[in-house]
Amino acid sequence: MLSELILSEMHQLADKGMPLHRQLYEAMRRAILEGKLHAGDKLPSSRELTQDLDLSRNTVVAAVNQLVTEGYLVSRVGSGTYVNDQTRPITRLRPARAHTHTGLSNRGVAVSTQFTSAQLEVQPFTPGVADFSAFPVSLWQRLQNKHWRMTYPDMLDYSYGGGHTPLRRAVADYLRVSRSVPVEVEQVIITNGTQQSLDLCAHMLADYGDTVWMEDPAYWGAVKAFTAAGLKLHAVAVDPQGMAPSAVDEKHPPRLIYTTPSHQYPTGAVMSLARRQQLLALGQQHNAWILEDDYDSEFRFSGPPLSSLAGLDTDSRVLYLGSFSKVLYPGLKLGYLVVPKSLAAAFKQAHYDLNRPGQLPLQAALAEFIELGHFAAALRKARQSYAQRRKCLLDALQPVLGDRASISGAEQGLHLCLQLPTEVDDEALARRIGQAGMVVRPLSAYCLQRQDAKGLVIGYGYATLGDIAHWGPVLARLVSNAIEGL
Repeated sequence: MLSELILSEMHQLADKGMPLHRQLYEAMRRAILEGKLHAGDKLPSSRELTQDLDLSRNTVVAAVNQLVTEGYLVSRVGSGTYVNDQTRPITRLRPARAHTHTGLSNRGVAVSTQFTSAQLEVQPFTPGVADFSAFPVSLWQRLQNKHWRMTYPDMLDYSYGGGHTPLRRAVADYLRVSRSVPVEVEQVIITNGTQQSLDLCAHMLADYGDTVWMEDPAYWGAVKAFTAAGLKLHAVAVDPQGMAPSAVDEKHPPRLIYTTPSHQYPTGAVMSLARRQQLLALGQQHNAWILEDDYDSEFRFSGPPLSSLAGLDTDSRVLYLGSFSKVLYPGLKLGYLVVPKSLAAAFKQAHYDLNRPGQLPLQAALAEFIELGHFAAALRKARQSYAQRRKCLLDALQPVLGDRASISGAEQGLHLCLQLPTEVDDEALARRIGQAGMVVRPLSAYCLQRQDAKGLVIGYGYATLGDIAHWGPVLARLVSNAIEGL
């Protein structure tokens, strides 16, 4: 019976810390690849699977939809869901050797095994994910269609000047006003997101084996980018005032300093003015470049807006990174990099040679979207929505707060950090929460060297008010049980 087969497979995956929908997805995928489910087999309805497996319908639908997206299953309107006719079982000629990574370079092994995001699927409380369901799709389609109709041949070519000039101008205008970044159009480079910006900085400003100072805990995406570039990571502890370089750290002179000063990821700490000035002085002292990732500066819910680190820079040492993904939608894959004037020409040339950037009609549509005020309107709407979700989550977590648990980073962004006692096994707690149908990340999973940072990174960007009202008390209860059990 199919349900018995799936439950057997899920039982083998339960100890690996996967959330339920991921267990179900993996169990069904394995059954297809191993020939236990055959091409053309029809699956029971989601309602039947829900009853047979004793799972929530959301869990079943999430797993089935992922398998349809990846081509393992096909959904036929009015008929049902079937195993794809093109799917063939995998035949193993010899026993698989686990974790050998045959053929990968040392960097390849590190990139594919360290700080992986395999469990960051979109579920209630997944950190780092925005709600793009309210994006004005019809309006966006009209703008794109308009620019496709009027596109000249050169708009179909690669982008050789750092991006579409009207978009670069719109970005420069926005950053000068909202983030106090002293920027001219020539300094703006349009990239396909923060990861490409980081990769470009790593290759243009550092050589293989150079040292990059990283916040600890650290943003996993930056860890990946610098590891792939062959840089040596040096962990600098984060405290409530942000990145906290010490005399010990200075014994490892940096070539690059990567920081998220406005809302440290993942702790949410806001870098103090004194610490910002210290970092700029250290950059000058060591002739190091500072990479300021301002990934969610648009969403600040209490207190005055924070000026950027770049706005304090008088030595042309800070490179500023931003993205449109949080306000608009992740699949847009457009970000921006602001470089000192002395680097602009070299960066544009390298960006063209290494990445062959394009998407000019898309950039043109985004430029008009900003110029007509739609970006500002989307941002206002998003701020209001996220502020409500934030408050709802804070209210739900209130019962667990006290001497042994506290919240950091709730003033800004799309996530908060629930700081827990060092005795808590936050990885085990995150697994228990996953088994209950939610996805959070243990704070310790972001650490490079620290052993004392324990907690949960909880996102509210993609969780609806209804989800938070339902799942928030469940989350709070599980956390309370963990604390009381110490």
